[in-house]
Amino acid sequence: MSDSRPAKSAGYLARTRPVVPPIYQSATFYLDDLAYKDIQDGGLREHWYSRFANPTVDAAAAEIAALEGAEAALMTSSGMSAIATTLLTLLPGRTVAARQVYGDTRDLLVRDLPALGVDVVMVDATDIGAWAEAIAFAPTAVVYAETLSNPQLDLTDLAALAELAHAGGAKLVVDNTFATPYTVNPLRHGADVVVHSATKFLSGHSDVIAGVVLGDAETVTEVQKRVITFGGCLDPHAAFLVWRGLQTFDLRLARSCATAAQLAERLAAHPEVVSVRYPDGEIADRLMLPGRRGAMVAFTVRGGDSRALAVMRRLTVASEATSLGGVESLVSTPFNSSHFSLTPAERAAARIDDGMIRLSCGIEDPDALIADVERALAATV
Repeated sequence: MSDSRPAKSAGYLARTRPVVPPIYQSATFYLDDLAYKDIQDGGLREHWYSRFANPTVDAAAAEIAALEGAEAALMTSSGMSAIATTLLTLLPGRTVAARQVYGDTRDLLVRDLPALGVDVVMVDATDIGAWAEAIAFAPTAVVYAETLSNPQLDLTDLAALAELAHAGGAKLVVDNTFATPYTVNPLRHGADVVVHSATKFLSGHSDVIAGVVLGDAETVTEVQKRVITFGGCLDPHAAFLVWRGLQTFDLRLARSCATAAQLAERLAAHPEVVSVRYPDGEIADRLMLPGRRGAMVAFTVRGGDSRALAVMRRLTVASEATSLGGVESLVSTPFNSSHFSLTPAERAAARIDDGMIRLSCGIEDPDALIADVERALAATV
């Protein structure tokens, strides 16, 4: 009986280079002498098993590295995988982190890392004096912050924080998910490692879960070793969806950021809105690219969380859903979604107001979205 398997020469592959990267939906690859040598060296470079490396996943990582100006990038199975694996790679050691962080990141910092014996201290992200005191108090391995905090949209002074971290012998890790490389490149302001939930603005279509770690090649390689052993690798089809979304990244963000700026301005003058959170001021002028303040708006309505929930559920253009960064506008109330695990006192300490609504602006018509929000506010007075 003849052997019908494809020839090992891979002659069935296209002769010319494809415009769109192929989806290498293969768990394993043919071995040769180079692959065997790579395996013996740790298996970090050649493509021979997709938990270690995959060409489609590498293509997505390269796109994001270019956006962030990073020497190296590594895709992971989710944003939380990127965050947790990075921190576990840079530890053991004391960690100083922002108090204003994503709810699951907070759980990692206050529940999981201390259970592993890690000393974690949390400070107000905007209080540079508190950062300085905490970092100088004892030897510190990692300083962790979000460029724009979730959901308060507090902007961290990354340049000042990087100086403090490095003076204390620590690495600065920055979650740039909310700000995106369209508005800020943390590595250029002194960050050592940048992480993203690529689920959000990078992929942009609410159809994939993914994360990414960026930094110098040595550090990213160390994180890759833990991704291999912890199993947090990204599926190649998911990586392709991230790559495809990245092809319209600048176009999407230009539209979304412009809409967010208009919405923030209108809400600031609205009588039923107590406050609006949107990046502004001297730190924003220094860190953020001109005219680019992000696509997120957080605002607090009169009447507390019950009113916020009623307003949100009157919206017809924006969709009530968790996550952010899609082509559709997404809206949520932190008290019952991203930060439900915090007590009311803990939310207040983190400056998450009663009545806060978090809105991720998509690419709909700006006037339609703004009118939608204003109708919902009027209908719930």
